[in-house]
Amino acid sequence: MSVKRNPYDAYSKSTLESDVNQASPHKLILMLFDGMLSAIKQAHTHMEAKRIPEKGSALSKAVAILEEGLRASLNKEIGGQLAEDLDALYEYCSNRLIEANLNNKPELLNEVVKLLEPLRDAWETIGQPSYSPDAPPPEAKAAVADESTPAKRDAPSSYGHV
Repeated sequence: MSVKRNPYDAYSKSTLESDVNQASPHKLILMLFDGMLSAIKQAHTHMEAKRIPEKGSALSKAVAILEEGLRASLNKEIGGQLAEDLDALYEYCSNRLIEANLNNKPELLNEVVKLLEPLRDAWETIGQPSYSPDAPPPEAKAAVADESTPAKRDAPSSYGHV
């Protein structure tokens, strides 16, 4: 019996592998966030449709990305308290995803997305070529006086992740 293969799946896998091989460490973290959030959203859809095996697979993927990707990439020596706080947040989110899976609670999936999407968006922002750690956020530029300019921060690679 032959297995039908979807050519799109092969293309997607090939494209992802190429993207991973060419990505900077910063971009890899962003890709992990995107993959994890996508898996959580898929799990939510499967949960609502009562597709239990698919829900479990999607949440297993999300937890694996969170634990083996994002959490494992934290550098607590360089990242200090920020890395410690991210580690605690990632652990909390992993536990919430496991609880959501066991008890079919979509509200826990929503909670994790609400906690992690802003981190993903912030990570994307600090990777932009126009990002300057010395500049206040765009909405605060008019309100910030010269003497209150924030102190220079370290490079984005020291924000907790390797």
